[in-house]
Formats: sequence, C-alpha cells, structure tokens
Amino acid sequence: MENRNETLKKLVLSAMMIAIGTVLSLDMFKFGGIWAFGGGVTFCSMLPLVIVSYAYGCKWGVFTAFVYSVLQALLGVDNIQYATSFGMAMGILLLDYIIAYTVIGMAGAFKKVVKNQSLALVLGIFTTFFARFACHFITGWAIWDALWPNEFGFVSPLYSLFYNGSYMLPEAVITSVVAVLLYKIAPRLFKKI
Repeated sequence: MENRNETLKKLVLSAMMIAIGTVLSLDMFKFGGIWAFGGGVTFCSMLPLVIVSYAYGCKWGVFTAFVYSVLQALLGVDNIQYATSFGMAMGILLLDYIIAYTVIGMAGAFKKVVKNQSLALVLGIFTTFFARFACHFITGWAIWDALWPNEFGFVSPLYSLFYNGSYMLPEAVITSVVAVLLYKIAPRLFKKI
C-alpha cells in the first residue's frame, strides 16, 4: 500500500505529464504539411503518457491516459458537431478520443516481460500507437469518409489507411527514438519518483 506522499507524487507527476502532452498536442507544435494525405505529427505528445505507464504500471498509465483523452475530447469537441447522427457522434467521441488515447496507457506492458528495456519501450510504443491508429482508421473509414468523401477517389479503407498512417507511423518512430534516447540519458525519469 502506498503512503500519502507517494500517492501525491504520482498524482503531481501524472498531472504534469498530462499538461506537457496536451501542450505538445496543440496545432502550433504539429508538423506534417509535407504529408500528402493529412493529419499532423506532434513532437512526442504521447511520450509523457508512455513515461507514466512505464514508471507506474499500466493500471495507473491507463487512468492517466483516460484523463488525457477526456481533455483531448474537450479540446476537439468541435469535430463532433460534424456528425449527422448520435451514433456517429459517439463513434467520433469514443474512437477518435477516449479509446484512441486511453490505450497509450498500456505502453509499459512490456517492461517486466522484455529484458532489454529500450526494446520494451519501443514495443510498448508501437503496440499502443498501432491500437490508436486502428481507432482512427475505423472512424476514418466508417464515419469521416461518409461525411466527406476523399478528394482522391480512393475507396474508404484505403484512404483511411493512408490518411491515418501518414501521421501515426512518423509519430510512433519519433516517439520511440526520443524515448530510447531519454531512457539512456535519464533512466530515472522512467522509474517511480
């Protein structure tokens, strides 16, 4: 059982990581205009959630990522207005925000099962980012293409694959590289403080 000071430290660290991730997710920190299909790559906006999951475990990581997801939903609430039905609105809310970001809280899942901790970080990032990609892929295919058919004339699944993959793959690579470098430079950051 944790004492009050440890719980308070964990809450404060998590709140700081949510704030850092939120700031890094803002449009002014996104790049990706060179991508043909859209989306924006952030500079490691998910890394703070990865660090929390790695330091405090997946249960706390999922809780922290859920709080982050609610904040992202509030910041992106204008996207829900485009839905033409309650089902579409719920699909956007759940799959583009709540589930998509909450799964990042599982990034520490490989910490105890993979001996090489750099590899464990990369596996956790790629696995959870793929789960986030899958959420965005589903809404791109089932919801967004129904609202705005793509200008390239691609079938919905193909367009959703290219659109969401064009920012999620670079996001996963950049976050993995920075996470491994940070782990080598400051391993204490990935441990309980």
